[in-house]
Order: sequence, then structure tokens, then C-alpha cells
Amino acid sequence: MDSDPEKAVDDVHEKQTNSVAVSATFKQSLKEVSRRRQAAGVPTRELGLLFQDLHVLGLGATASHQDTVGSLINPANILSSIQSSRHPPIRDILNGFEGVVKPGEMLLVLGRPDSGCSTFLKALGNRRDEYYSVQGEVSYDGLLPAMIEKHYRGDVLYSPEDDVHFPTLTVAQTIRFAARLRAPREHLGASRAAYAEELTDLLMKTFGLEHAKNTPIGDAMIHGISGGEKKRVSLCEALATRACITAWDNSTRGLDSSTALEFIQNMRAATDICRLTTIMSLYQASESIFELFDKVCLIYEGRMAYYGPASQARQYFINLGYEPANRQTTPDFLVSVTDPNARIPRQVMHAPPRSAVEFADYFRASNFGQRNKEEITSMRDDLRDRKEGVEAYQSSAEAEHTKMARAQSPYIQSILVQSQEVVIRQVQIFRGSLFVTITNLFAFAFQGVIIGTVYLKSPDTTAAFFSRSGVIFFALLFAALMAMSEIPALFSQRPIILRHRNWALYHPFIQAVALTLVDLPVSFGTSLVFGGLIYGLVGLQKSAGQFFIFFLFVFSLAVVMRAYFRALAAACKSEAAAQTLAGISILAMSMYTGYTIPQDSMIWALRWITYINPFRYGFESLLTNEFHTLNGACVNLVPQGPAYQNITLSNQVCTTVGALPGQPYVQGSRFVELSLGYFYSHLWRNFGIICGFGAAFATALFVFTEINTKTSGYSAVVLYKRGTRIDTPGESPDQEKGPHKTLSEGQSPSATATLSEHIKSEDIFSFSHVSYTIPIANNQTKRLLEDISGYVTPGKLTALMGESGAGKTTLLNALAQRVDIGVVGGERFISGQPLPPDFQSQTGYCQQMDTHLPRTTIQEALLFSAKLRQPASVPNVEKEEYVNRCLRMCGLWPYRHAMIGSLNVELRKRTTIGVELAAKPRLLLFLDEPTSGLDSQSAWNIVKFLRSLADQGQAILCTIHQPSAELFQSFDKLLLLKKGGQTVYFGDLGHNSETLLRYFEHNGGRICTPGENPAEYMLDVIGAGATATTDQDWYGIWKKSPEFKVSLQEIEQIEYSGRNRPAIEVTRRTEFPTTWGRQLVELVKRGAIDHARNPVYIMAKIVLNIFAGLFIGFTFFKDQRSLQGAQNKLFSIFMSLILSVPLSNQLQIPFLDTRAVYEIRERPSRIYSWTALITSQLIVELPWNILGSSLFFLTWYWTSKMPTDRGGYAYLEIGILFPLYYTTIAQSFASMSPNAEVAAIIFGFLFSFVLTFNGVMQPFRQLGWWKWMYHLSPFTYLVEGLVGEVVGRHPTTCSPVEFVNVNPPSGMTCGQYMSSYISMAGGYLSDPKAMSDCRFCSTINTDQFLGPSFNIFYDHRWRNVGIFIAFSVLNIATIYLFTYLFRIRKGNLLRKNK
Repeated sequence: MDSDPEKAVDDVHEKQTNSVAVSATFKQSLKEVSRRRQAAGVPTRELGLLFQDLHVLGLGATASHQDTVGSLINPANILSSIQSSRHPPIRDILNGFEGVVKPGEMLLVLGRPDSGCSTFLKALGNRRDEYYSVQGEVSYDGLLPAMIEKHYRGDVLYSPEDDVHFPTLTVAQTIRFAARLRAPREHLGASRAAYAEELTDLLMKTFGLEHAKNTPIGDAMIHGISGGEKKRVSLCEALATRACITAWDNSTRGLDSSTALEFIQNMRAATDICRLTTIMSLYQASESIFELFDKVCLIYEGRMAYYGPASQARQYFINLGYEPANRQTTPDFLVSVTDPNARIPRQVMHAPPRSAVEFADYFRASNFGQRNKEEITSMRDDLRDRKEGVEAYQSSAEAEHTKMARAQSPYIQSILVQSQEVVIRQVQIFRGSLFVTITNLFAFAFQGVIIGTVYLKSPDTTAAFFSRSGVIFFALLFAALMAMSEIPALFSQRPIILRHRNWALYHPFIQAVALTLVDLPVSFGTSLVFGGLIYGLVGLQKSAGQFFIFFLFVFSLAVVMRAYFRALAAACKSEAAAQTLAGISILAMSMYTGYTIPQDSMIWALRWITYINPFRYGFESLLTNEFHTLNGACVNLVPQGPAYQNITLSNQVCTTVGALPGQPYVQGSRFVELSLGYFYSHLWRNFGIICGFGAAFATALFVFTEINTKTSGYSAVVLYKRGTRIDTPGESPDQEKGPHKTLSEGQSPSATATLSEHIKSEDIFSFSHVSYTIPIANNQTKRLLEDISGYVTPGKLTALMGESGAGKTTLLNALAQRVDIGVVGGERFISGQPLPPDFQSQTGYCQQMDTHLPRTTIQEALLFSAKLRQPASVPNVEKEEYVNRCLRMCGLWPYRHAMIGSLNVELRKRTTIGVELAAKPRLLLFLDEPTSGLDSQSAWNIVKFLRSLADQGQAILCTIHQPSAELFQSFDKLLLLKKGGQTVYFGDLGHNSETLLRYFEHNGGRICTPGENPAEYMLDVIGAGATATTDQDWYGIWKKSPEFKVSLQEIEQIEYSGRNRPAIEVTRRTEFPTTWGRQLVELVKRGAIDHARNPVYIMAKIVLNIFAGLFIGFTFFKDQRSLQGAQNKLFSIFMSLILSVPLSNQLQIPFLDTRAVYEIRERPSRIYSWTALITSQLIVELPWNILGSSLFFLTWYWTSKMPTDRGGYAYLEIGILFPLYYTTIAQSFASMSPNAEVAAIIFGFLFSFVLTFNGVMQPFRQLGWWKWMYHLSPFTYLVEGLVGEVVGRHPTTCSPVEFVNVNPPSGMTCGQYMSSYISMAGGYLSDPKAMSDCRFCSTINTDQFLGPSFNIFYDHRWRNVGIFIAFSVLNIATIYLFTYLFRIRKGNLLRKNK
């Protein structure tokens, strides 16, 4: 252990820092760096902090009513919403804060949840953007916050609580990136890379991350490091920035107590040696941790209740009139003082303060308050007297900047170095997600093959003109659709970019530049594969120049559209808004290319869209590039037939637009010029315009990324059900009843008595020699649990503890029969009898993650649990009364109408426990980390509540994290595990943990000091922690100990006694407590309420339908009786069907969210059947989709100038059958998907087949080998039915450009010459009596156009309805089938194998 008495380390904390094993390497390295900097004459700098009259205001009320669809369209609410948006409610978050934090000092910030701890840290860490205003004085050694933000942002750092990183980067890459970008110009003789590598290695060694150096961070989709390790990576990343002032927000969350202590000890050493200013908020701080701090700030409902020396805080509040509970740590005592239900008054001469304002006023008037003011005055005077200090700081900061960096910039590195580092990181991200890139490339290749074979070897004839236009259009459209996938990724990484910007690592726009640059080769490769396959398979014009132009435009449009969607995402505050705008953009761009509707057919009010549409310029260039060398042989010369055997070509003409009399072919350039108004001479002009769009979109991307990387300014709001009173829970000062009034105390005796009557049990759960093995790669296995034995007794509270990775949750899941993979060995009994078949229904399991439907009230959640989990024989009235008692028992009665998703962590945890209690678990209650993420007082409330349940006879097994000594003493028994899932101890704790301490001390452990927390002591002794080790084999010691033999004897005695009693009663004979019909009713009711309370989702659906209906309708507003008019109506219907894509993606999200709640919490408890869930989701979703499609029909049908007399059939198809189909097909694809992202990919990929093979993009007669897919595409029958009914059986009149001119033989009129052909093939002449230039129209009604061209027949309309309904029925069947195959069957098979 280092005891070097030099310089800054010799202070009062040296003894504290060295009292427990601290990383000597870390301290020595810090000293060595400090010594080398001094020797090299490199100036060091430090920053102190002064704040006075600090007042923070936030946007938003503290509580409000939950919006519903009804409230959103209520006129009165609309007016109040407009008013509140203009004058948003403002709330006080912090008020009246003042104090000083000097270099070398550590400040601990304590407070209950929502008291304002995070806001205080953000205000001191100069993160002001998300608040309405931050008033008062904050000075950083004389520098104002604006100056720090502008010039020295990286020296004042706020480290957020959440651990968000790029999941595909490794641990070392993440830390090294921060180290390289914050490396000073003077590296003490080493290169920047060597400096960063050395710092990275030091941090990883200090925090025990060396073993995970090359492991990806990971996320829900990518397997990576553990949650505790992610927290350590966050700490290392922040330390690598070398900030002078660091504000750490709950930085030990997710760490076990020994690792948390190691971190604080390291920060103590770094603060002392490097003269840092360290501010920390901690939720569960031990006494050992508390002693390492110089000062403490206690926050009570946004007021400063104390600010001063940490060592004197305890006595201050004792003198104030409050006393700590037995063995209560100082941090717990301080926080308890701010809780009216937990503080313990003592007899004093004066009336102690009770409200937050009284506490703040009392402190300001106290000696500590006066000393605090004196310290502020003293520091302000010092700053006034030593102006050279500010200049020295500024010169030191500027000296760290690299040569190319601007001296006044907050960024140390130059733009060039930032770009280099961010590009390298982007390449690392790309390499880490290589599977995604390969999948993307495969999707492009596969789609290229499909489209290429659909249009395979298109002939050089006029019959293929439409097909060639279609394949070129689709090539551009598909590239744009794939570019939309950029939006979710950009929003997921926005918090990371924001954090790095705040830490002055790099300009946010550089991330956009790097993304664009690294993406170019990817876009090049996908465009080459996709474009090359299409070009070769379709047989487009065979010249190198034309292929190069085709590829150039496909690649350019892909890059431009990626830039567009990225810019859109950068400009929007929320992903939902970006996705909505992206969907509208795709709709507008695809319709206004000039392909689906020519420019002449557009109404003037919307024609301007074509001029700002990059698609239009790309499509014109590709089409003219293809057609300007194409002379299509005519396949339909007019006239022809038996009567025209001897005529010459001069008396025939082709019916294709652009044909000239006497020519057997049609010039492609003339065809596109007359039909679409496109010119080959515009090709390179268009390329320049596209490049201009690309530059504009890229600039917008860079600008918005730089200025819009911000977080929301609204604070959290508790939402209540409409029609109920907004309660303001919390006791008034005069309601204090004495020591530690907990959740269960002070409630009505009937509530407690009734619960006690139902939960009391004499059955003992025992388990012997439990092991658990899982399969891993290369046909190997890994043992997670090894030979664990123990028992859980009714009336006893049993703790399951161990360091991170010891297997606590794994054991809990194995005992509760909640593992789906691997093999569980050993025996589990209830009083010596085998576990009953309904064991899971007779036990409660509270998971670490509180999984609920967020828009359900607490009362509704408990009622749902009670109605479906209690036997059907129990009347509903009795269940409701029992739920009300549970609500009072859990302290949730004031919040019973609050939405679960808006609650804080403690209330959600109470709700989770209440939901399990509402089911009346008779045998056992399992809880996984019920205090994780809670502050000390909330954790105390939860454990005391569990204690009261145990006292009433409930058997409880509970994993616990970082318990205080007082909390730990609430438990009766302990099962302690070490890494590898091995038992270290099982048995009684004893009074003040004496039995546990005696065991360790007698077996070679050190003596536990009187003030030490036994929970921390035992973890330290067994070598738990990030870097801690032990020489003793505590697993081996346990196996040889007398205590182990006694525990086995007790288990044998329990099992022996139990076997002489009757078998455990099975409470139900069926798989579920209630009937399938009852399950369905409750699920439909819950789902309907959830949808009604989700106005964002429902209104997005409705607005999208209305907007799309109006947009498509007015696009095709011109009523034309020409062939083009019929084709316009065809495309109007086709574009309407494309709307199913965004609507389906929308509905998959709530489907999967509800399924997640079922799979995580409700299925293992056997609450209801999965078939009832699937049925209810379909029943709930369908009416809203029918409403949306009905509104679409009303806004689209008549604006598209469809015939009113055919409206009934059209409404049946579009308003009812269409939503039935897309609802069922979307849920079918979602049922086989693990999450919404995969569901969207699967749906987009497979649904493209539905759109491709319906005969619109490529007419049936030209599908070739793919004709069988035409018959399997459901939209074939929807399109044929709709178009046949709405467009069919109508007369047509050719427009001037659609007439073809044919010259009759001399001496014959047009009527005489064409009569034979017209009687055979149809059509008409504009002037039958003309002697030359016969203007002939090939169709006289729409059936002549639709039948031969698109295989659409009016007579099939009712047949098509039946077939389309059959497809929807098939979809419904596949929802059940896919759910069973992909989500249900797997679990059942694996359970059988155990």
C-alpha cells in the first residue's frame, strides 16, 4: 500500500483512502503523471465552484390527467391545449441554493427521488439547456457559465445516470476514443496514440475491465458486457476526459457495494492528487463511502436543507430535533429526515422544522448557514484579489489545444483530428455491425434478383415500354425505401452525440460527416449489386455509357435520399415525427415523379412538388437514358387482320403514343417526350440538380446535427385517469406518528388482518443440490449454479446475496421454474412433497424490471391480476375488495388512479409487488432486486413492507443489492453466493448479524469493525468487487463447515416431516384459473382502454389516413375520360394500397409491446392463454383501423373523381376488407419477430412481393415465369375488384396525344377503311368521313383497356371479394401458427428437456 507522504495526498483523507484496499497502481500512476508534468514545466489548472441564489425553473406541471382520444378531440380541451402551449406551466425545481466547492473537495448530494438531485448536478455541471431558466449566480473561479460553455466546456462535466454507448464498439475502443480526443498537446514525450493507450489501460485495470477489453458493449440485440460493467465503462469514459469539475449522477447504480466503494476511493485519490472538484449524487451510500466526502448537500423538495461538512451533518440534524434509528448510516439518516413518514423526532427545547421551506430557513439561520455564507464571501474576495488565477487557468487551457485547433475553442483537437478520430470510430462501428451490412447487401441483391426476373429480358418492343418505365421507377423507389431505415439508428445514437458534445470531444456535425463518408462505400456496393442485377436481368440498353449513367444516377439518388432522411431525423425532436414526415415524403416523391401521373394530369396547386422532387430529375434522366437509343418494334399495328392482307406499311400505324404513320417502330425518345414530357437534353442538367439537392440535404444534416442535438425541456409528470381527482400524496407535518412509519403501518387493521388471513402458510420450500448448466458455442456447456441447497420458511425473510455475476437472479429463476434453456439439476420440494403442477400460480414473482402496460392505472393492474389469477369461484365483488385492501397495504391508495408508466421507481416497484399480492400467492413470494435503483429511504420502505408480509406468515426469498446495515438486519436468513454460482453461506443472520460475522471470523476472515456494515464486510471478505481478490476458497470452507452439515440435516428433517403429511393441494384443475371466455373479456377490456389512452398512436393513424386520402385524392383530382384518366385511377387505387405499409408498421409496435408484457411477466405466472391474448389484440386493433380506412375513403374517393354509384362496393373493399387484411398480415409478421425493428424489416421485405406481383407495376401478360405469384398475391384480387368495379364499364375518349394517325388508301374514307378493324377489335375514329390523317382511338371503353393490358375484368368483382376475405382468414390462422411456432412451442420443448 502506498504511503508516500508527498504534497496533495497528505490530508485528512489519506487514512480513509488507505484504510481499505485501494488501487495502488491508480494512485501511483496519478502521482507519476503529476510529477512528470511539473518536471516538464507543463502548467496544471483547477476550477472551484461558487453558487448563490440558485433557482431552477422547469416546464410542465407535477401532475396531470392522461390524454385520451376523446379528450384530444374535445373542443374545450383543444382550446386549453393551445393556451398551455403558448403559456406552458412552469414549476420550481430548485430554489435558494448557495455554497462553495473548492478544488480537492468532494461534495455528496443526497435527497429522495424527485427532490431535485439530478437538476442540482446539471446546474452545477453547466447543463442548462433542458430547463426553462437557471437563475442566480454560478461562478467557476470567476468564469461565468456562458464563458465555460463557449470556451472551456470540456473542463466542466456532467456524467448522466444512464449508460448509453455504441453497442458494437468494444470496451477498449469506447474508452480510448474519449482519451484520444481529450489528449493534451503535451503528451510528456509520448505520442497522442501512446498517451491514450496508456490511459485506457490504466482505467481498465483500475476498474476491473481488462478481461472485457475486446468485448462489445452490447444492447438488447447484441450480446455484450453486463450492466455493472457498462456502468464501469461509463465511469472510465468520463475520467478519460480529464475534466476539472465532474458532476456524477448516481454513478454507482448497478454496482455491488464493494465495487462502488472502490470507485469512490479512486475518485477520492484522483480528487486529492489532481486537485479535482468532484460532486456526486448517490442513492444508497454506505458509511464507508460517506466518510470519503468533504461536504454534503441535502435536498428536500427542491430546497437546501443542509450544506456543509459531511462529518458534522449527523450531529446537526440530531441537534435539530431528529434522531437516527439503530445502526442507521449517516446518509440514510439524512435522507430519512426529509421523509415525514420515516424521520424520528426527539425531545428538544424548540419546535423542529417540518416542511422543506422550514428546513431551508432554519439552515440559513444556523451557524452552518452563516459559515456557508462566509465561505462564499471569502471565495469571492479571493477571486477578486487574484486576477492572475483566471489568466493562468486560461493560458493552461489554451496550451492544451493542438496547433491547428482554435485557442478559444472548447475542443482540444482540431477539426481535422476530430474528423479523423470520428471516422475511425465509425469504421469500427461498421465493422462491429458487419452482419447488419451483409444482411442489407443481401436484401438489395435478393430484391435485385426478384425485380430483375419479374422484368426478365424485356423485349425491344412497344409492349415493354410500360415495363421498362416501371423497373426504372422501382429501382429508384427501393433505394429510397431502404434509406428510411436510417431514422431509428440516428435517434438511438443522439444521446451519445449529445454527451460527447457536452464533454467537448467533437463537434456533432463531424459525426454526420463521418457517417456520410463511411457510408459512401456501402452505398456504392449496394447500388452496384442492386443496379447491376436489375440492368443485366432486365436487359436494358447494352452500352457501357448507358450502364454507367444508370449506375451513377441510382448511386447518386441513394446517397441523396440517405442524406435527406438523415437531415429529416436531425431536424425533428422525436422519432415519431420524423417517421411520419418520411412516410409523407416517400408518398409525395413517388407520386410526383411523373410516372404514376403525368405532369399534365396534375392540378396546378400541387404541381410545384415535381420541381422540388429529386426523384423526378433522377427518373427523367434514367428514362431518357434508356429510351433515347431505343426504337421499339410495334406489336400492335393498326389496322390488321384478314381484311388487310394486301395493304402497305404506309397505310398502317402503331397505336403506341409517339408512333408515326408508315413506321414499324416507335422512337423511344419521342414516346417519353409526348407521354411524359421528358427530354434527353436534360440529363446532365438533372445530374447537377441532384448534386445540388445532395449538397443542400447534407448541409441541412450537418447544421441540424450541430444545433438540434438537445434533450426535451419538460420534466416528468404523474398522469391520472380522466374523471378522477389528482391526489397530492404525502403527509402533512402534523401527521408524523413516530419512528419509521412504513407502508404497512398505520393502515386499517382490517386490511392487514385480511391479508394475513390469506397469505399465512405452513408449507416450507426446500431445494437440495441445485445446479444449472447452459449450452454455449462449439457444443460446449457452462455451469452457472453449482450444488446449492437451502430452504425458505413461512414467516421468515430470506436474502439471496452475492457479487455481480454470482448467479443470484439465475438461481431465483431456476427455483421459480422460469428458465427456458439449459438443464436444472437437484431437487425442489414443498414440505417434502414434489412441487404441485400449479406451482407457478401458487407463487408470486416480482422481477427486477417492473414490466407493466404503461397506460394502465395501478388499480386496474391489480384488478386484472386478481380477476384472472384468483379462482373463478371467488365473486368479483370480493376480488375488488381484496384489491382495495392490497392498495392500502402497499401504500398505493392515493395513487390508485395514476398511470403506471408515469410513476417513479419506488411506486412502480410497489405496484409490481401489489400485482403479485393481488393473486394471493399461497406458497412463496420471489423478488429479484426489489431495491435496485431506489434511494435509501425508498429501499427501506420496500424492505420494511416485505418484513411486515413475512411477519404475517408469507414465505419470501429476495435478492438484495447494496443494503445498509439497518436494511440488512431486517432479514432473518441469508444465502450468499460467489462467482460461479457457489454457496459461501446459508443460515441465520442472528441479532446484529452476529451469527454471520462469527462464521466468517472463525473461518479466517478479518474482524468486522464495530461501525462496519456486515453486508459490505462479508462481500469484502470473500473477494467481491471489480478488482478485489481473496486467497481463501470460501466455497470449499462452506462445504466442510459444521454449518453446512446442519443446513443439510434441517432440509432432510423438513422433507421427512412433510412426507408424513398429505400432498400439497392443487388449487386448480385446469391450466388457467378462469375460463377462456373470461380471459378474452378482460383482455379486450384492458386492450381497448390502453388504445383509448394512447392518442399519439391513434391520432397518428387517423391523421395519416386523412392526409393520405386528401393528398392522393387531389393528386388525381382531374376527371379525365381518356386512357390516361383510366390509368390515373388505377394508380390512385394502387398508391392507396401502399398506405398499408406505414399503417402496418405502426400497429406492430403496440402488438409487440403487449406481447412483451405477456412473455416477461404474465405467461410464467399462467394468468391467461396466449390464444386469448392474440384474439383480443385482433379484436381491439381492427375497429380503429376500420375507422381510419373509412376516413381515408371519405377523403380519397370523391376527390379522386371516382363514380358515386360504385361507392358501396369500393367502401366494402377499402373501408372494411382492406384494414382487415393489413391488420392481420402485420400481426402475422409481428408474431414471428422478436422486436419491432425486425418486424419492420420482415414486413417490408415480404410485403414487397405483395406489391410487386399484383399486376400493376408489371402487367400480368409480361410476368413470364412469375405468373404463379400473381395468383398468390392478395392485392391482385383487391386491385382487380376495385379497379374493375370503379373504373370498368365506362366509356373512354382519347386525349389528343392518344390518337394515332393512319392514312387510308387513296379514294377511301377513314370510316370505309377502318370499319372492318373496328368491328373486330373496337375503337373509334374522330372523323369517319375524312380522306386522310384518320385519327384513330384504340379503345371505346375502359374494359378494352383494362382486360388486355392489366388482366382486370369487371365480372370478377364478387369472386375477388371472397378470395380476398380468404386471404385475411389465412392471415388470422398464421398469427396463431407463428405465435405458437416462434414464441410458445420453443419454451415448451425446452421445458420438457430439462
